[in-house]
Amino acid sequence: MAFRNGPGPDDAPVMSEQQGIRYLHFGSEWVQGAMRVRRPEELVLVYTQQMMAWLLFLEPSKSDELAMLGLGAGSLLRFTHRYTTSQLHVVEWNPQVTAICRAYFRLPESSRMHIWHDDAAKWVERSDVTSRYRVLMIDLYDAQAQGPVRDTQAFYDACFRALDDVGMLVVNLFGRHSSFDRNHERIQKAFNGRLLMLPEIDEGNRVVLAFKGPLLDISVAQFLSRASDVRQKYALPAEQWARSLLAGVGRRGRVVV
Repeated sequence: MAFRNGPGPDDAPVMSEQQGIRYLHFGSEWVQGAMRVRRPEELVLVYTQQMMAWLLFLEPSKSDELAMLGLGAGSLLRFTHRYTTSQLHVVEWNPQVTAICRAYFRLPESSRMHIWHDDAAKWVERSDVTSRYRVLMIDLYDAQAQGPVRDTQAFYDACFRALDDVGMLVVNLFGRHSSFDRNHERIQKAFNGRLLMLPEIDEGNRVVLAFKGPLLDISVAQFLSRASDVRQKYALPAEQWARSLLAGVGRRGRVVV
């Protein structure tokens, strides 16, 4: 079944449901998010799980602020609200998306959660955003899903400035699309080459992790131990992520990034 959230343009949010999973679309067949109805906090789509790979490097605290650019079906918001005590900020330009999430995707209502209806490129330039966030998770796609809708060098530079002295950027890209190389190059420039990439998944998504702060230099044993902790605490395939990342960051038994 599918429900259109009132009249609107081709990218108006549309809901469908199949085998206990509710999907969000923006007026096309492309899936923009998903929720398992009986377990709404679960990250159904593999790439949304990978968007949480920053947990391999940072443990969120109550004093931290985490930001998501692009609400989608609210998957990352539901998960971080359930598993962290941090302050959560979401930037979503389309109020219709927020409305359908509240109606059908069990968007949390919490004093820890703040939704900004704004253009992500303008939001990251705000003076009150500078040096504020421990993590920025970016998933900005429209109905065509032909690469992120915000991808300029100025945008990624502003994302760097929005992070705290120690922070991470996480971006969902399409590895097989022509937009991948320019996004990769611009993130690399903004973060002085300090980035890692998870392997491309079957659907074409490729998640990029970028780092701000002191150089990370830990032993492989410490890294794998942290991955085990993340798997146990957050029920995520963190050890699989760690093994795939080690090929790119391992230096004589150490992880350096």
